[in-house]
Amino acid sequence: MAIDTAKYVVTEPGATGADAVNRAFENQVAYCRDNNAPITAQVCQSLLELLDTDRGGAVMEQVRGWQGAPLADALPLRVAGGLHALHLGGHEAALASLYEGQASGDPTDTIAEALERHEPFLLPWLDGPPQTNEAGRSSNFAAAFLWLVDHGLPGHFDILEIGSSAGINLMMRDYCYDLGGVRVGPRGARMAFKPEWRGAPPPKEGFDIVSAQGCDVAPVDLTDPEQALRLRAYIWPEFTERFARMDAAIEAALASPPKIAKLRALDFLREQLRRPQERGTTRVLMHSVVWQYIPREEREAIVDLMESTGGKAGEDTPLAWVSVEANRDTHRHELTVTYWPRGEMRRRLATAHPHGSWIEWAG
Repeated sequence: MAIDTAKYVVTEPGATGADAVNRAFENQVAYCRDNNAPITAQVCQSLLELLDTDRGGAVMEQVRGWQGAPLADALPLRVAGGLHALHLGGHEAALASLYEGQASGDPTDTIAEALERHEPFLLPWLDGPPQTNEAGRSSNFAAAFLWLVDHGLPGHFDILEIGSSAGINLMMRDYCYDLGGVRVGPRGARMAFKPEWRGAPPPKEGFDIVSAQGCDVAPVDLTDPEQALRLRAYIWPEFTERFARMDAAIEAALASPPKIAKLRALDFLREQLRRPQERGTTRVLMHSVVWQYIPREEREAIVDLMESTGGKAGEDTPLAWVSVEANRDTHRHELTVTYWPRGEMRRRLATAHPHGSWIEWAG
């Protein structure tokens, strides 16, 4: 099967077994291909081809016999992240041509040899989910905040982010945005974002962030070079601008570290939603590309918690929920918003590129 014939098939995220492993890798090939990431697509394609061989040593042996749910666990990206880290660290010269988009010879053979030579380095990458903190996604949050203010909510936001990773999006108060010609954020910001905007522009109301706190089960310290390398390894090599953003985020974290608690999402929200809310502020739960990694029982408990807390929200102490997550049926990421106390139904404001390159506004 070639990359251009890979098909994305909607499947049960909790599926297990050999067929589920194969489906996870083929889905990842199609996903990367359709999001202009041919290098990462090739890496995942080569890994897919290795599933039906005895190559790849202990790493592929563990992948073939994966005990969890490979789709929900983002198994292909765990392996791909480890291989990219090998390249970034200069540990495997043979990978250079592949990651520079100038692959010669058989990439599958190159990857198999890398897997076999670097088992001690690569095996730990299978132990935890990818860390995909991406500042570009914050453009979606900024657009949603403009929409919420336009719908009468206070423009002073008290942010609660789950799955914060390194907290890059918690620092969005220091970023500026051009969203279809609508500009928001401070001049001289550390990072500026201008995603390709499709559709009508968002509302022009301004907003401010008065507090920003987050949580993660395994927070990443951007000031630690080894942990920063882990985040870099999960950046798809095709998107060079993301590496520049990471450098800017590291500078921002050195100046003012984001507040990230080492907690499960549910425990963090229970704690934070009990905290008194200042009048004239909008408290908002936000998250991006994390919902799939939270166990189903915990997700259901978060929904119940938000609905019960929303039922107590007031006009001058509203609660909102903003997310950028994959729609498994459409194979696209969606920006959605819900807010209380008005009982507003969940609204899809936009579809978006997973790393913030474009936003198709429907708000």
